[in-house]
Amino acid sequence: MKSVISPRARGRRLAALLVSVVLAAATAAGAALAQPRPLIFGVSEGTSGGASFLDVLVKYQPLADEIGRVLGRKVNVLLVREFERLEAGMRERDFDIVMARPSDYPARGLRDYGWRFVATARPDGQCLLIVKKDSPLQSIADAKGKRFILPESSAYMTRFCRAELRDRGIAIEKESVQYTREQSTVAFALQAGQADIGGIASYSGAAGQLDKNNQRVLHRSIAQPYFPLIVSNRLSAADVKAIQDMLVALDKSEATSKAVLAPIGIRGFDVGTEPRLRALLGWLEK
Repeated sequence: MKSVISPRARGRRLAALLVSVVLAAATAAGAALAQPRPLIFGVSEGTSGGASFLDVLVKYQPLADEIGRVLGRKVNVLLVREFERLEAGMRERDFDIVMARPSDYPARGLRDYGWRFVATARPDGQCLLIVKKDSPLQSIADAKGKRFILPESSAYMTRFCRAELRDRGIAIEKESVQYTREQSTVAFALQAGQADIGGIASYSGAAGQLDKNNQRVLHRSIAQPYFPLIVSNRLSAADVKAIQDMLVALDKSEATSKAVLAPIGIRGFDVGTEPRLRALLGWLEK
């Protein structure tokens, strides 16, 4: 015989079901609230990049995952194309972690916005002053009165080369100088005989093409910190130490070197360069 459920019993069952649904939803919401928000890892590759978001994600997510592992947090990579956005993001704390070139931006993060130093990439960066292989110039002392070609006048590497030349007794504003947007154009101008000396970054594509372009380095500048990694002061000193310990260990393992460092194009990290990075802006602006 078919049982008949009374309206009162049906109501009790429905109420019990609703209570269980509400409790399950509250438990899920509580668990979500208990999870810390993901950290935002802003990455800038400077003007070298026509890299897409996917390119940057593939290159930097392994490093982000390693940082997340030691902090116990999810770390999401964000490509930052515009320098204005990078600067604003540091000022307004839109990012939690930044790895950026040129190095003057992270240096301003430390000096102007209270960010914490973590590390810089190895090797350091240099200005390379290059000439054709058959150039009669043999040292930087021979450069006075010659025709220079450099990246844009406001570009970091131009300021870098200008500071190096200043320290070597050459005031670039008193020399014959052309400026160009792309460092590859520097090499082309030398080949075409449009300039005698060009300034490029040691980490640029042009630096890897010197033999192919029948060119040589006339002078290497002093080395300065390259591709700094800094964090917002929302992260603690203990967080910084945990990240540093992990970064230092990356190049000790062939597996992590291949998986984490090689995609970025660096050999490792140096956690002892904070004084030099903090001194960079003063050197450039002297």
